[in-house]
Amino acid sequence: MQPQTRGRRGTGGRPKTGKPNPIDVHVGSRVRLRRTLLGMSQEKLGEAIGLTFQQVQKYERGANRIGASRLFDLSRVLDVPVSFFFDDMPSDSNSIIPGEPIHSGFGEEKPGSFEPDPMAKRETLELVRAYYRITDPQVRKRLFELTKSVANAANNEGD
Repeated sequence: MQPQTRGRRGTGGRPKTGKPNPIDVHVGSRVRLRRTLLGMSQEKLGEAIGLTFQQVQKYERGANRIGASRLFDLSRVLDVPVSFFFDDMPSDSNSIIPGEPIHSGFGEEKPGSFEPDPMAKRETLELVRAYYRITDPQVRKRLFELTKSVANAANNEGD
């Protein structure tokens, strides 16, 4: 029996491509999504769970796997259930391809090229946060209508 090489794991570890496990990438992206939604820096999150911001970065990229106790700590600090980190992940984890978006069904086909989920982009999150800081509901509604009309005009120009 040969000794196991250091750093290599069984089927649940890092794929032979050297890329992070897609499940670790998904969980990390959910950590980043929630942290950003809360307006929390990587440094603040790290302080709250006893890590450096570099370690938080590695978790968010999926480069480092998040253990169960750490995931529990993250769920408490980010005020979400542990299951949040696995939301929107297909039940067949073997079908997850690194770098491909994870869809929740509804018969979508895989896109030809990778397009990140616009709801997970920092720009989107900052826009939503800024929108809800507008205290006057009428001003907020007018901005909403303006944004829709600009988007419709831009789409009509491309036709």
